Amino acid sequence: MVVLTSLLTDEGVRLSVRESGPAHGPAVVLVHGWAQSGEVWPPAEHFHAYAPDLRGHGESDVPEDGYRDSATWAGDLRTVLDHTGPAVLVGWSYGGLVIADHLRHHGTDRVRGLVLVGAITEIGPDRPGGATGPAMRAALPAALSDDPEVAVPALLAFCAAQGLPGADVQRLLGTALRVPARVRRELFRRDVGSAEVLAAVDRPTLVVHGTADRVVDPAAAEYASATVPGAEARWYDGVGHLPFRERPERFAADLAAFVAEVGA
Repeated sequence: MVVLTSLLTDEGVRLSVRESGPAHGPAVVLVHGWAQSGEVWPPAEHFHAYAPDLRGHGESDVPEDGYRDSATWAGDLRTVLDHTGPAVLVGWSYGGLVIADHLRHHGTDRVRGLVLVGAITEIGPDRPGGATGPAMRAALPAALSDDPEVAVPALLAFCAAQGLPGADVQRLLGTALRVPARVRRELFRRDVGSAEVLAAVDRPTLVVHGTADRVVDPAAAEYASATVPGAEARWYDGVGHLPFRERPERFAADLAAFVAEVGA
């Protein structure tokens, strides 16, 4: 069963959080990617999952600003951790950058471990931790447009490139279209590196990436796993941008084992 919870940040922004899994299980925070929501994550079975909708996404508030500010994203994730207590942080796609924002400002004191899934940890020109694949490059800038005749085909092609059944593609598209175009744009108007942040991580870290990911280039995973001390890279052969949807049984087992090791 999935339960919806609302949290308020220090600045009064309401964040919607989906909770699932055993009530007394280890806490795991699942951070979704650009133009998606916490609904993208399957319900948990082996731990207590908290899947927030980032500001401007899903059921959360859509404030006017804050989307370019690392401290804002760090504060939003801190609000979630205030609710969950110490937790394993799992970041998919842009969610990896949000986790890096949190580490930059708050360190690892409430972090049991990190899992980066098809994730970026940096953004901006020539940032190796933000390397994008051909599907992402093809979608931009059209996917950021206010004009639906421009944005919808680009977003549809972007969602379809992720290798899922048609019904799932339509759900991804519907979620993306709920995110205002200005929010979709603002998330890309950042330029931030994370080399020092990643090098300072002192928690167990697992990097999961599909070898066929056309949204975030596998080079971004290679960078993260080489920069975070002791990080383990786990490659999913032939898998695209959503390992937890494309290989759900394998991903669930990998994540459950990691959480059991570090999350108690």
